[in-house]
Amino acid sequence: MKLLVLGDFHGKFPSKLYSIIKKEKIDLVVSIGDYPPFHYRKLWFKHCYGKEKELWEVIGKKKYKELVMNDLKRGEEAIRKLNNVSVPVFTVLGNIDYPSTEDASDFKPKINKGMPNWEKKNLLLDRLKSYHNIQRFDYKALRFGDLVFIGMRGHSFPGRVKSKGYAKHKKILEKLFNKFKKENKSGKVIFVSHITPYNTKLDKMGLKPLKAALKGDYGKVIKKSKLKRHYGSKMARRIILKYQPILFFGGHIHESKGKQKLGKTLLINPGAIHEGNFSIVDIDNEKGKINSSKILKIH
Repeated sequence: MKLLVLGDFHGKFPSKLYSIIKKEKIDLVVSIGDYPPFHYRKLWFKHCYGKEKELWEVIGKKKYKELVMNDLKRGEEAIRKLNNVSVPVFTVLGNIDYPSTEDASDFKPKINKGMPNWEKKNLLLDRLKSYHNIQRFDYKALRFGDLVFIGMRGHSFPGRVKSKGYAKHKKILEKLFNKFKKENKSGKVIFVSHITPYNTKLDKMGLKPLKAALKGDYGKVIKKSKLKRHYGSKMARRIILKYQPILFFGGHIHESKGKQKLGKTLLINPGAIHEGNFSIVDIDNEKGKINSSKILKIH
């Protein structure tokens, strides 16, 4: 069985993927999310990152709504094109796929009486439901042939391991892995997350995004650590080390695409598809063995 793994679309879907899927005889596309471009990133980091402040409070509700709706429009265009591929698509959601979820902390956005009502809605999720070739599976499991895919959502930092949010979602993943213990033992469970596991080659940030991250609340923690450039998920790492699935797919940190073993699990960060990067994995789904795995680029 051949899997095409991609993610971090940020509003783009290379049309060459259609012919690649046909030529390579792909059976299933696995997406790790992040569909909108988040084109107002600089504004958000400047005014909101690590602060108890919402962007609409700074630039006004009207301007903020224009930015978000434009972002959603471009994100949905990438989803529409993905939905048109000739094979099924499984997806988890990324950290900028509205609405975000606090699955690794207990952070709650400041509630303000003036908060726009539309912001509370499932803006991207409602759109995703109308694309029937795409199935979402964060904190769920999906079967495809002999394989089981277990998904995790896309928090964007290592996480607070003592938080209620972390404990709740880790417990969900543990229940799923225990449910498919037999399949996992025979090499037929694949773990998928938007973000790569903590302290690997695949979660190492570039210096520019690191400087931005250090300004935030979690920066106070990692400044004390020797692992200053590692910004992956502690939850993903602990689940992988405990259950050792045959494969893990994750991204988020575009500059650290590649492959690495964590115990017996092969980790793959395909890189960002908006930069032309993706991966193809050939797996013997009956025997639970990986035939080949490649990180590729569209030129």
